[in-house]
Amino acid sequence: MCGRFTLSLAADRAARELGIPVETWLEMVTRPRFNIAPMQTHPVVVMPREDRELAPARWGLVNFWAKDNKRAARQINARAETLDTRPAYRAAFKSRRCVVPADGFYEWTGPKAKRQPLWYHRPDGGLLLFAGLYESWRPEPEREETTFTIVTTRANELMAPVHDRMPVVLADCAVDEWLFAEATDVTALKDLLAPPPDDLLTVTPASMRVNAVKNDDAALLVAEEATL
Repeated sequence: MCGRFTLSLAADRAARELGIPVETWLEMVTRPRFNIAPMQTHPVVVMPREDRELAPARWGLVNFWAKDNKRAARQINARAETLDTRPAYRAAFKSRRCVVPADGFYEWTGPKAKRQPLWYHRPDGGLLLFAGLYESWRPEPEREETTFTIVTTRANELMAPVHDRMPVVLADCAVDEWLFAEATDVTALKDLLAPPPDDLLTVTPASMRVNAVKNDDAALLVAEEATL
């Protein structure tokens, strides 16, 4: 599961780690984000040719044949195990794979009345490259919109005490293979979607203010009371 994530990394570092010009990054990422939510716009990385490109997209996949976006909120995540069989995802899995840049994501723990958000991120503060799929549809005859979903896999040991699913964090060496549109080996592609190493991420309590989508500032990354 991945229902909120962050992208607060400095532009020069993010562009360098992603392998794109910093000017391209700044065109689409105009400010740090600390509480990215479904149905919001976020850049994804695609590779229609030989070079990586950034494209603006809305989080919540809408299939190209859809007449409306009613299913978008239900398609913010796609299970890695069934990408090649689910009608909602198999066409995109075949040729419209993307990477979703982030530097952390949230999960929640504790009783329903007082859910504590936890922020999962790399200890060195570097990028996380989520595996994703994208589609384009037409909300109006003259307007095309790109949407995306984040691929999830089974939890690793760090995540397992809180949730049984987590986003696929692609290894650097796997990114181009995932993005290459002409790659067709289903087994090889799905082999890229394993849980990340248990020591790749760390987890810290976040502010309860994360629970409100309207809040989007650096203070969200610090819990009012650091309790796990």
